[in-house]
Amino acid sequence: MAITFGVTVLPDPPYTRFLELIELAEQHGFDYGWTYDSHYLWQESVPLLTLAADRTSRIKLGHFVTNPGTREPTVLASAYATLHDISDGRMVMGIGRGDSARRTIGLQPVKMAEFEQACRMIKDLMNGRPVEWNGKELKLEWARTEPPIPLYVAGYGPKALAVAGRVSDGVIIQLADPVIIEWIMATARDAAEAAGRDPDALECIVGAPSKVSDDIVACREEVRWFPAMVSNHVMDLIEKYGWDSDIPSELTDFVKTRKGYDYKDHSRVGAKHGEFVTDEICERFSVIGSVDQCTKKLRELEAVGVDQFNIYLMTHGQEETLEAYGREIMPQFAGVAS
Repeated sequence: MAITFGVTVLPDPPYTRFLELIELAEQHGFDYGWTYDSHYLWQESVPLLTLAADRTSRIKLGHFVTNPGTREPTVLASAYATLHDISDGRMVMGIGRGDSARRTIGLQPVKMAEFEQACRMIKDLMNGRPVEWNGKELKLEWARTEPPIPLYVAGYGPKALAVAGRVSDGVIIQLADPVIIEWIMATARDAAEAAGRDPDALECIVGAPSKVSDDIVACREEVRWFPAMVSNHVMDLIEKYGWDSDIPSELTDFVKTRKGYDYKDHSRVGAKHGEFVTDEICERFSVIGSVDQCTKKLRELEAVGVDQFNIYLMTHGQEETLEAYGREIMPQFAGVAS
């Protein structure tokens, strides 16, 4: 399977800008248009996805990622089933335990057992299948059953990846380091196999910023916020599993010099909390540099089995990034929608 391409646009006011970029992504041949789901940091994203569904005709749409904590699970399933109807079958769901969406309002991420239960139920309910929830038999009689809405689980640690393996259609990985990606997918696939599922059916979706420019120094500065964002999740893992676990050192070592995190600068270029991130980590976790350098990195991702590369469009020159991919990079990968 050739690699496909997506883009994640913040639900940042003005909402018209969000729509402009999603429409532009479709015009440039991107297959997926994603958005964040932190209702306190940015605008509420479900109405924006509704508008995006109405303004586009081909691109698939969804959250990268939502969570079953700030969104009650049956409400979330109904929202997606409704959007699937509005978009004529173009919805895809990315789901996690809730980082910024939960922490910024004083809550912790959803507990793992609760998360797994919710994912199982949401996957069935939004796709028109009967479920049992809170002791009730439920079914959205009006929901479309074709094409099914896939559910992709975001995670880094063994427990979240086990849930992905047991329940999801694929794994969302927020970084572009082939070594870590291989470990993450192997962990999730082992869990899929143990649960009697086909491990090879699990898709691998990588999200990371990308900047196409010959000025590598400027590129690094524009993506330094991203490994700092990843470090939030890594700190949680270290708290749970310690420094000497099976988690690859490629993922944990870089946080040793971290000094904290300010959610008001979440996913912002120039965020102060990114100062500890080294040049090497910027390059390993992102896809940056000239057209040739970006293409080479994407080939490496393709070689380790990445099915979709999703650009976090939180850098300067957003139109230029979409254009560079549409005109110069994506045509080099067969199977890209025209």
